[in-house]
Amino acid sequence: MKIEQIYTGCLAQGAYYIESDGEVAIIDPLREVTPYIKKAKLNNAKIKYIFETHFHADFVSGHVTLSKLTGAPIIYGPTANPSFEAIVAKDKQEFKLGSLTFIVLHTPGHTMESTTYLLKDENGNDYAIFSGDTLFLGDVGRPDLAQKVANMTQEDLAGLLFDSLRTKIMPLANHVIVYPAHGAGSACGKNLSKETVGTIGEQKQTNYALRADMTKEEFIKEVTDGLLPPPQYFPLNVKMNKEGYDDIEHVIERGTKPLTAQAFEAIANKTGAIVLDVRNENDFVQGHIPRSIFIGIDGGFAPWVGALIADVKQPILLVTPEGREEETIIRLSRVGFDNTLGYLNGGFEAWKNAGFEYDTISSISAEKFKNKINQSASSVFDVRKEGEYQSEHVINAHNTPLDYLNEYLSEFPKDETFFIHCAGGYRSVIAASILKSRGIHNLIDVAGGFKAIKEAGIPVTNYVCPSKL
Repeated sequence: MKIEQIYTGCLAQGAYYIESDGEVAIIDPLREVTPYIKKAKLNNAKIKYIFETHFHADFVSGHVTLSKLTGAPIIYGPTANPSFEAIVAKDKQEFKLGSLTFIVLHTPGHTMESTTYLLKDENGNDYAIFSGDTLFLGDVGRPDLAQKVANMTQEDLAGLLFDSLRTKIMPLANHVIVYPAHGAGSACGKNLSKETVGTIGEQKQTNYALRADMTKEEFIKEVTDGLLPPPQYFPLNVKMNKEGYDDIEHVIERGTKPLTAQAFEAIANKTGAIVLDVRNENDFVQGHIPRSIFIGIDGGFAPWVGALIADVKQPILLVTPEGREEETIIRLSRVGFDNTLGYLNGGFEAWKNAGFEYDTISSISAEKFKNKINQSASSVFDVRKEGEYQSEHVINAHNTPLDYLNEYLSEFPKDETFFIHCAGGYRSVIAASILKSRGIHNLIDVAGGFKAIKEAGIPVTNYVCPSKL
């Protein structure tokens, strides 16, 4: 038996490769499926099954392409209704993989079709569960994403999740390994652990949602409390996972078109494409194409694209570090953004060398910022998440979280210069690029973010005014 977790940090997502006696199962594959096929071929094995734990909202799975290339059937749990050919399994249905056995455990609550796959070893003993978004380490899947589809409230779905956990998961032995679909950083739960592998016993001891003395009413209240609105791209990814999509090779072929600066500008003007600059934030600050949006490839790239651009059909033109064009297109496709029209050949330097105008972002060090706020009452805007802000923030700073920046546009001064910062500098430059694209240029970024601000000795507080509670 061989089990490999293939974890993608940008998405905080775990796919799984399970092999026994020359047969392979893939669980919740990523959009680019070639690595799974190569791995199986290298091991002289054949991909027999593609298991999907549910219709994912936060990424586009590779199930359709992988099935097309290998002939392996796609398997969903009960109530799933995909538009393509798939096996919709019954609760407790068994699937043999070499000397191993997968058992379908229907665990609705996160979504109605959500399913956990129990793996029995060659001796027939319970060995592990692949829990999808039903059970994470430290948390459970949010129950608010499938309300419209199920025609139920989030409280109704939370009640189903309570029953699923207590009738299907918690009765399992403490030694059974838990392989979840996500870890810390995913928007599919609230308090996910940084660990990505655990056991049932550990979760019974540490996961708030598995308390033995917890009533259903308590569970519903705790699971639904504090849920932030899901990113706008989530339902669009569900639609793609349910109905199908273009093969990623076609997406890459369409997107990897090198464009001269002149052609780049012409296509941008003709199509209304967003110019997405994925270089380092320091490079973007020093110079960028006017009205371009910065989301750096070396940060939480794909989730931020989904949260801030929202429409997966939006045409995109890329400015990338040299040699990372295809990587950028692949990572965009993981969250459903397939409409890349090309990239600026030669990067930003080609734009400058062609004589086109470019923009910059005003940026100062935390030390200079300290002098500025001591001399005046200039506004400070903190684009970190609300929880980060509540923990500690610059005195009198306004909290305008990047996730929902468009909802705060009216709060930024029209004429007065204001300062903007995040935790380390990545998110504030994203925010600055969005504000500048909206015509708001009277901003100054604080380089190094809140970390540098504290190191500079600028007074901070954890006081939160009632309007922020």
